[in-house]
Amino acid sequence: MRETFSKRHGFSNTEETDITVREDAPAELRSFFVQLCYDCGLTPTNLRGMVCQALKRQPDRNNWSDFPNVDNEVEDLLQGCKWYKVYDIIERLHDFLAESRYDRDVYNHYVTELNEYFVEFGIGWKLVAGRLEMRGPESFEVVVKNAKEAEHETGHTTASKELHQAIADLSRRPHPDPTGAIQHAMASLECVARQVTGDVKANLGDILKRHNTLIPAPLDQAVARAWGYASENGRHLREGREPSYTEAELIVGLCASLSNYLIKKTQSSSPDGRSEALF
Repeated sequence: MRETFSKRHGFSNTEETDITVREDAPAELRSFFVQLCYDCGLTPTNLRGMVCQALKRQPDRNNWSDFPNVDNEVEDLLQGCKWYKVYDIIERLHDFLAESRYDRDVYNHYVTELNEYFVEFGIGWKLVAGRLEMRGPESFEVVVKNAKEAEHETGHTTASKELHQAIADLSRRPHPDPTGAIQHAMASLECVARQVTGDVKANLGDILKRHNTLIPAPLDQAVARAWGYASENGRHLREGREPSYTEAELIVGLCASLSNYLIKKTQSSSPDGRSEALF
């Protein structure tokens, strides 16, 4: 795809808008999606086939011409369907572009433009490896991304999987799983703490007590209290005390940040820069 004027000249940095949309697909998004598909080379007839498959509807046989008839039909189908079906169709289109004759530039254009739209218009989703995942504020995204990369590069595979599952729990629709997100986020941090201390059987609470230089005071007390909160609301849930989505998002971001900190601290303390037990 040819670069636009604004991107060539550095005017196109997408400014983040506060996330206001998760369990919805605004009319503007639905219309933008149609235009993006056309921009990627699909015809209204192509797009109608995929939309009808996703919605389990039959194309209108009386509509023959792409414009305006089939185009109007596609728009009507998308504007009239349930919000989560729009995201099903977005993923279906991704798979089509990834597997078909369309070149890589078209595929990249689809993913980039869609994710930029989400950021610019406050939609709390992002397209990652063909699947829509929960998106947090930019600071949250940076922290989680850095933690995932650090865990992957240093061989903390279990921790990385647990962090990925925490994000998946926040992404569940129609009902997110805050309890599961907290549980998996803390498990991710616990995996990292065990590996960097060599205390492979202890839980995080005990590790914090035994290794008092792991996290500098008084921050260690804050982490210990977060662990206690997670134990109450993630591992040993009590009736009527289910954590909120926002609380779970906070814990996931906190655990990701702490995991990244411990890995980087261990690497900087190791003579060869490798992650090993030093505490």
